[in-house]
Amino acid sequence: MFRFLFNYKKSRPKLASEAFRKGDLETHKKLHSPEHIGNEPWHKTEQGKYIGQAVYGASDGIVTTFAAISGIAGASLNPKIAVIVGLANLFADGLSMAIGDYLSEKSEREYIRAEKERELWEVEKMPEAEKLEVKEIYKRKGLSGEKLDNLVDAITSNKEIWVDTMLHEELGLFEDDTNPLKSAIVTFLSFVIAGFMPLIAYVFASQGSFLAQNQFLLSCVITGMTLFFVGALRQIVTGVKWYKGGLEMLLVGGLSAAVAYMIGWLLEKVVHIPTL
Repeated sequence: MFRFLFNYKKSRPKLASEAFRKGDLETHKKLHSPEHIGNEPWHKTEQGKYIGQAVYGASDGIVTTFAAISGIAGASLNPKIAVIVGLANLFADGLSMAIGDYLSEKSEREYIRAEKERELWEVEKMPEAEKLEVKEIYKRKGLSGEKLDNLVDAITSNKEIWVDTMLHEELGLFEDDTNPLKSAIVTFLSFVIAGFMPLIAYVFASQGSFLAQNQFLLSCVITGMTLFFVGALRQIVTGVKWYKGGLEMLLVGGLSAAVAYMIGWLLEKVVHIPTL
């Protein structure tokens, strides 16, 4: 339904997962035929790598901005304040989230690279000890005897496979070719674009009396639609049914906004915030 937005090509595991959920045994068998398994591209597409960042960045952006606007509306403050606070919050939080995403991705890549170098050094300097570690890993999985020995010999016969096995099985680390800078850019843009939706009615309020008189109401409608849409997009990442993801996102965003609105309303009553 939403694939055209990302030019996202479904992989064999993705299609197999859908077939499993639908109980489609025939499709499942076809996807596990030799030609399908042999032709499976065991990597993400360039667009597919960053779908997660785009969806979650958009989710955070719209919820954060709408919560800020709701608090201002609850306190009955001048709508111009919503534009100022909303835009400042949008770009500041978006930049902060993007930088955090960049540093996190970069740090993880550096950590995995360092661990891989260490494992390679250990394999070269202490092959017998490392071979014993591989044997223990698969022994704990239930293998024994000749099968275990053959598997260990096969793994340790190739240094690259050997090191990757230690990374995956011993340390639980998996290399990812996602570019940290691209990931940060995708996060920032999705955060800002989706987060701008609640501000549309406020930014363009001067274009008509209806917009000026119903800014918060229109913001709620636009935000509700966007929340559902972004939530539905989560099915690309999580596999959850699109309408379920949309309703969940709408509920979470609506609850956050309601809490912010109530806090603004209570503060206005208790603290007597002047209407600017």
